[in-house]
Amino acid sequence: MEYAVITGTSRGLGEAIVKLLIKQGIHIIGIARHPNDSIATHAVNYGVTYIHEICDLSVPGQVEATFNTIASKLAGENVNRVHLINNAAIVDPIEKAGYLTTESLQKHVNVNLLAPMATTNIFIKMANESNTPVIVTNVTSGAANRAVYGWSAYCSTKAGLDRFTQSVALEQEELGTNNKVILFNPGIMDTEMQAEIRSASKEAFKDIEKFKQYKENQNLRQSDIVAETLVKVLTNSATVINGKYYNVVDLLN
Repeated sequence: MEYAVITGTSRGLGEAIVKLLIKQGIHIIGIARHPNDSIATHAVNYGVTYIHEICDLSVPGQVEATFNTIASKLAGENVNRVHLINNAAIVDPIEKAGYLTTESLQKHVNVNLLAPMATTNIFIKMANESNTPVIVTNVTSGAANRAVYGWSAYCSTKAGLDRFTQSVALEQEELGTNNKVILFNPGIMDTEMQAEIRSASKEAFKDIEKFKQYKENQNLRQSDIVAETLVKVLTNSATVINGKYYNVVDLLN
């Protein structure tokens, strides 16, 4: 029996990943502030378990309690492998330094960096104690590798997530565990986050016209296509390379 624990399942890429994994017979625990009834129906149709956990990833106490409970549940069952997919992220605040609030920065860091760090830590601990191998997928962005005007928070948290993931992968390699930790860059997708980006002001985000053109020129990939590339990687777990940076552009070529 194989389980996948995924954040941000209420819509977009997270929802698409879940539905494809369900087709592969993988049991799902989805984490989001709001449930998705279509996923539950999908799971019933394919005869797999779907559990939805409500959790606000911006609140560290909720993250710790929710994921410790999930880890304990999985450790006590006959599970051959666990996937942890840290998909959820926010782009706000989109604004120049000097105009940011500490509250908005704290929420951003909690969701984009602290939550995936904490969940990875909890699941690595669970894997080691229960001898159940885990594959952690942290969803990153090209913004981790470059500076973007108005995206200081987003670029910083994604860069931090990259280095954290690489460091944990190195540790697992040197310790000789069966755990794998990877990065996945989904590129630019037609999601609500993209709509949010396009609604920013030009004063706050200089590249806004470029992002509007992505939509107008139909350069945004559909989340189903992006999800399929990741699921193909994960469902052939023996070939997943610990520490690798998987980019949707490379996977589609």
